[in-house]
Amino acid sequence: MIHDQQAAVDVGTAYGFTPGSPLEQIARVGPGTPMGEVLRRYWQPVALTDKVTQTPQRVRVLGEDLLLFRDGTGRPGLLYPRCCHRGASLYYGGVEENGIRCCYHGWVFDVEGRCLEQPCEPELGLHRDRVRQPWYPVTERYGLVWAYMGPPERKPVLPRYDVFEELGPGQAVHADDSGFSGGGPAELDFNWVSHWENVMDPFHVPILHARFSGNQFVPEMAIMPEVSFSYLDHGIRSESTRTLPDGRTLRRVTEAVFPNLRVVADPRLSLGACDVLGWVVPVDDENFKIFTLFRSADPDRLSQMRTAFGGKRWAELNDEEHRRMPGDYEAQSSQGRISLHTDDHLTTTDQGVTMLRRMMARVARQVADGGDPPGLVFDEKDELVCVRGGNYIEPLTDDSAEATP
Repeated sequence: MIHDQQAAVDVGTAYGFTPGSPLEQIARVGPGTPMGEVLRRYWQPVALTDKVTQTPQRVRVLGEDLLLFRDGTGRPGLLYPRCCHRGASLYYGGVEENGIRCCYHGWVFDVEGRCLEQPCEPELGLHRDRVRQPWYPVTERYGLVWAYMGPPERKPVLPRYDVFEELGPGQAVHADDSGFSGGGPAELDFNWVSHWENVMDPFHVPILHARFSGNQFVPEMAIMPEVSFSYLDHGIRSESTRTLPDGRTLRRVTEAVFPNLRVVADPRLSLGACDVLGWVVPVDDENFKIFTLFRSADPDRLSQMRTAFGGKRWAELNDEEHRRMPGDYEAQSSQGRISLHTDDHLTTTDQGVTMLRRMMARVARQVADGGDPPGLVFDEKDELVCVRGGNYIEPLTDDSAEATP
């Protein structure tokens, strides 16, 4: 019986083929998993600020079911939903000025889980300070609610990003949670690694987004690039160069920054430094969301960048059109809810993917051994993070083009 792919190649059929397995160390994100512990050491976006109200909402992040709400003073809170008294869900609770009241026996918890009131007990609970509802720290910035789900004693500072700190005339920072430019549902139904590692795969662009499904971006992106990859202290960088018909060189810089940040410049080739950043946040092992921040005077700019397939947006395609004109969603989701990574046959053009997988495994071991993962900031004076992704034309012929970083 054939038990491996090489044997199948030698014989010529799939009889007896045994499928491979995921790279569990990097794919799994639940509590106690190697990559789950890495992701929990950073602040993660969990919701858009304007979607968090005094109506409790269920959220699932990194395999944990939680409850998000805003108290009467406007403070956001992220609590474990099962009331620590008798287990009723706080989803059915009522939000008040200083917290949320359980519907069952009326215990009140503030946004940091402190029990403020036990109305059935003498003097509203003589020992209420002995219990605390499990909770996670949350804060707000750039139109997003961020949560820190790691060990309290290792909590870092929430970074700021240079591209959002210096705004031009009329510009603002806008937040989006509707998915990625290639189309797909707002919550993607496959493992997060299949998407994040795609950031380090520039060679799929002229195939999937040009030759196969028609030119989804601009003609320049259909040119096969020459690519180099390099390790950063906090991630991986690719530099893709394309010789344009007029003799100029297009240099496109893309970064995958730990733990799950994608720095991908506008594929329609707006020149200069990237002003769109996306966080690939696992819901659990088989689902994820993308929270995107972008700087613009036009709040609809991101939706205008969404990929078109034969003049249609992704959601407008029927099943047959999805089959004939696949995009990122089809290529990535079809790998399976969790890809069988050990079945992959990686080649020279997969160097960026290989480097990213290796760095993820290395960082997971580093955290398991008690170390800090890369890129954490513990002092507010170091909170500004500079990104270097973007589209650059060499030599410069347009005054609007940015200088090489």
